[in-house]
Amino acid sequence: MPDNYLPDVRNQYEALPYPARNPQDEHQRLIHTWLEDLPMINHYGFAGRQSFGDGFRALVAGGGTGDATIFLAEQLRHTNARIVHLDMSLAALDIARERARIRGLANIDWVHDSLLNLPTLGLEKFDYINCSGVLHHLADPDLGFRALLGVLADGGAMGLMVYATTGRTGVYQMQSLMRQVHAALAGDAPADAARKVAQTRDLLASLPAGNWFRRSEDLHQDHRTSDAGLYDLLLHSQDRAYSVGELFDWFGDGPAGHGLHLAFSDVQRGRAPYLPRMVLGSKPPAMAQALAALPRRQQYEMAELMIGSIITHSLYVTRSAASTAPYGDAQYIPFFFHEPLTGEMAAQVFASNRGQPFVLNHEHSGMAFKVNPGRYGPQILRLIDGQKSFAEIFEQFRASWKGQAQAPDNAALFADFADSYEALNALDRLLLRHPAAAGAAGA
Repeated sequence: MPDNYLPDVRNQYEALPYPARNPQDEHQRLIHTWLEDLPMINHYGFAGRQSFGDGFRALVAGGGTGDATIFLAEQLRHTNARIVHLDMSLAALDIARERARIRGLANIDWVHDSLLNLPTLGLEKFDYINCSGVLHHLADPDLGFRALLGVLADGGAMGLMVYATTGRTGVYQMQSLMRQVHAALAGDAPADAARKVAQTRDLLASLPAGNWFRRSEDLHQDHRTSDAGLYDLLLHSQDRAYSVGELFDWFGDGPAGHGLHLAFSDVQRGRAPYLPRMVLGSKPPAMAQALAALPRRQQYEMAELMIGSIITHSLYVTRSAASTAPYGDAQYIPFFFHEPLTGEMAAQVFASNRGQPFVLNHEHSGMAFKVNPGRYGPQILRLIDGQKSFAEIFEQFRASWKGQAQAPDNAALFADFADSYEALNALDRLLLRHPAAAGAAGA
């Protein structure tokens, strides 16, 4: 392997493969990764039209011990799709390979290498690329991103995760503290990984309540789960974070940007944490309406600072905004996702205030915000079953119309349902797919 990676980073992941996984656990459970749910990839990456057949190819770049790879491969098990798992840590790759063996997955190709070498590996281009938690550990993150972009097929999509600056404030203060502590206690020889972990755990147990990491500790879990997790969070040798504005500059419309489209989806919360009207809660200030009219980037930058709890940015990156399934096209099929929700259940919630705006308290995401259900929102929600298109739903709605005036046309119904759709779609609980992909894997 050419020496174009950071040796300390590689050595860390050889000694402490991340995330810590026991392959035998595959007998009991399948770990889901937020960005790799096929219906999400389809909605945000392929305008809801991807069938995941016809030789679909996915790359998991810096796949570690295999969470994203195993989840993708399991969903695509009965297709002719192939997944390439690439990682520079042989220890991590061996764990991922054993997990796949236990599951009987034969649709994965294994590559022990650095993603920086992608231009020289001779791999065919990929329809989907996952790169989660990797770019922020590179000496030159843009060099890594350009390597990924070079193997992305035309019309393809990437799912990326990088660290978020504001939510990790306490983490970086703790990293700085531990570097000083380790240096002061090193003696004649630098501390090894095991000693650094032990010293960090010892100090964590005695931190005062005012410490910024203690104040935000509920946002982080890695240091509680394993030594590998603690090291990755608090002792990493190469680690940086990004504000949402920096990501727009980098991937999007910045002076040196790549001109790509970004669709953010925070784990369990969707893009809701990036929208001021949803972050400001059930009693928003008078300015909330004006903030909601601002350009998307401005809203996202403000919301990240308002909410303070975004510790990673998860997003889909595509070459066109048209890659997101469009609301307002009657051909599309709406379906509930990410939790056991039916049309009847949703209708009851949205009818709770008799057609007037109400506060949606969403337990699974912790978000609470006002929603205008419109005149017909509950009736439309009741007809969503994951099989009927909007055209069919609207026809069924009109078939039971009892008003003296003429029943509303599709345009009027789309306009009336818009705020209900925005609320549920912003949480990634209501997605769309095109009929051409109705039988797709994961649909």
